[in-house]
Amino acid sequence: QVQLVESGGGLVQAGDSLRLSCAASGRIPSTFTMGWFRQAPGKERVLVTATDWSTGNTYIIDSVKDRFTAFRDIGANIVWLQVNNLKPEDTAVYYCAAGELWWSTRSNRDFTSWGQGTQVVVSS
Repeated sequence: QVQLVESGGGLVQAGDSLRLSCAASGRIPSTFTMGWFRQAPGKERVLVTATDWSTGNTYIIDSVKDRFTAFRDIGANIVWLQVNNLKPEDTAVYYCAAGELWWSTRSNRDFTSWGQGTQVVVSS
């Protein structure tokens, strides 16, 4: 199982940018998908981006597509989430996840490894 550690969160102002990172222990298999989720206070955890580790193809939810992007470094086993023009509604704990089947199934249950999360707070 892949172990994941997120970093890069913090307290920022609306309009700021952040780059969150997710470092994996060991090599990430080429068949894996790396996902970023977020969980706002009192709400369910939701998928934000999913990156096919082999091709780099990235799915981004429509609501943040113009502000968020994800990219990976295969050699370093790191995936980043670049978040621009942050809004107060982006306040959440951001989690990194890994799994083998998501790109085929599009089921979030196929993310089987999770990081501990990194908090992002956006003040207005």
